[in-house]
Formats: sequence, C-alpha cells, structure tokens
Amino acid sequence: MSTTTGVRERVESMSRGDSSSETMASLEVRDLITEFRGRRGHVRAVNGVSFTVPRGGVLAVIGESGSGKSAMLRSIIGINPPSTLIEGNILLQGKDLLKMSQRDRRRARGRDISMVFQDPLTALDPVYTVERQLVETIKKHHEGISNADARSRAIGLLELVQIPSPGARLKAYPSELSGGMRQRVVIAMAIAGRPQVILADEPTTALDVTVQARIVRLFRQIQREVDAGLVVVTHDLGVAAELADEVAVMYAGRFVEHGSATQVLTTPSHPYTEGLIEANVRAGQDRRPRAIPGAPPSLKRLPAGCAFAPRCAYAIADCWSAPAPIRDTATHHWSRCLLASNAATSS
Repeated sequence: MSTTTGVRERVESMSRGDSSSETMASLEVRDLITEFRGRRGHVRAVNGVSFTVPRGGVLAVIGESGSGKSAMLRSIIGINPPSTLIEGNILLQGKDLLKMSQRDRRRARGRDISMVFQDPLTALDPVYTVERQLVETIKKHHEGISNADARSRAIGLLELVQIPSPGARLKAYPSELSGGMRQRVVIAMAIAGRPQVILADEPTTALDVTVQARIVRLFRQIQREVDAGLVVVTHDLGVAAELADEVAVMYAGRFVEHGSATQVLTTPSHPYTEGLIEANVRAGQDRRPRAIPGAPPSLKRLPAGCAFAPRCAYAIADCWSAPAPIRDTATHHWSRCLLASNAATSS
C-alpha cells in the first residue's frame, strides 16, 4: 500500500459515518447581504452576492482590499459581530445556515463547513501545543473518541498536510514552527471534521513566495483528497489561476464578473478585471504593471451608478445614473457592465 493511499484511508475513516458524507453536497449562496451597523451609520460590505460551489469544485474570489471578500466569508461561516445584519440564504446540503439555531450553527462550523484564516500565527493559540489544539478539534467533531485515537488521527492529518516527523511536531508550540508549517497545521485543523466546504481567506498572504507555491499545491491536493468544495479569497491572480475552476471578481460589495478561471483571467469582460490583470506582475512581462487609477469607493458613500465608474476609462453617462445590469458575455460567463464586450476588446 502506498503512503498516499494509507493516508487517504485514514482520512476516510474520520468520516462521521452518516449518509450525508456520501452525497454530492454543495454550498449555495443566494443574494447575500452583510451590513455592519454602528453608531456612526451602516456599511453594506456585501451587497447581493450569489454563487454555487459543487462538492469538489473551487471558486476563487479576487479583488482589492476593502471589496467585501473577507466579510463575505465571515458571514458564511458565522463569525461576524452580533450587531451585523445578514440577509439572504446560505445553503449547505440544502439546509439554510442562517435559519439554524446558534447551537446547530456552531455544530456545523468545523464539521460541515470550516475556514482557513489569513494569518496562521493568530489562528493558533500560542500557549498550547499543536497536539492539544488539533486533538481538541478532532474530539469536538468526533464524539466519544478516545485521546489515543484522537492523537493517532492528528498524526494522520499532519501526514496528509505533508508535515515531516508529525509525531514530534505535535509537541511543538506554534511559535516553534515556520510560517509554512503553521499554515499546514491550520489546514489540518480545518479538515479535521471532514467538512463539505472549506473557506480560505488569503491563505498564502503571510508566507514567502516559495512557501506560497507549496501551500497552493497542497490546498489543491487536500481539497481533492477530502472531496470538499473550496472558496478561496485572494488578491493574488496566480493563486486564483492555479487553484480555481471558477473566478468571481468582487468590487464594492458586489460580484462584477464571474466565469471559468480561463474566461475571467484571459478574456476579461469587465474593466475592473482588466485593470487587476494589468496591475499584476506576470512571468516574462516586458513592461511595467499599470495600476488602476484612483481608489475603491467608501462603502458608506457609493455612487448612484456603477461603483467603478469614477476609475473606469470606458465610463459613459449612463454608467453614472444606475447600477449596471448583468450581461452574459459567453456561456457561463457574465459581467456587470454596460460596455462589457467593448471593454474586453479595446485595451
């Protein structure tokens, strides 16, 4: 038996044993709204976002900081502040997470849907060993399991995320591990309950370039091994190209373009997507990247029309009067732009 096969069988044994683990579950988000409410006013960080991720599929969400990407993930996993207004539907295996009780929502978190955070050092508790944190996570999602079996599974998970000498690493504290190792531990914790969906918020940002590449490959391998849907938020187009089946482009709380990774990253139909690609550094590039002029708008004071119009070289009068409708530019490829086809071909 090969090492990979042995590890896969160990992970399969972590299944909860119910019929739900055998279904082709998916995450479906419908018209998601996230509004942060405070004394100084309300900020709608996510404004009517919809998407579906089948089990085994990967959606990458790209965009500048402040576009609402992380707020969207936190709304899905259910860790926004209590004052946050969340509307819409978040369906996992047909069950709406927003309609669950707080108790059921907490049980689903980690077991059915889990999250890998941006900074692994802050995601792990510095005063506890890797063993304590990973074993406690396993025991939370597998009731009645003994400490010895939980430890054995913890070693199996560390093997799966390719940590050498996993038994010895269990005794380490997070500060004793490299950034790449810490991120692997966070990934191991995220898949400990064998979730149907994994959310990843900028999972490579805190890592150096060489480690980023390894983590990206590991994510794809793990996601295939456990057959989970994956939603990854990133500002790195290389990560999106490597990981994703589909790419959604987010700006000012809305998806402005959505399609296959090839469609969006090679034939963009929204000026904002085009700008992100032009601002990106690519291998073999013979000219300097071109920054998008201006800055993203304040979510407290969005323009009446297209939120990107103040920065768009293609903007016309109609762009300032009302939000652009969704227009199909190809099969399963759409853009929220009045001049989508012109913007894609006029650069």
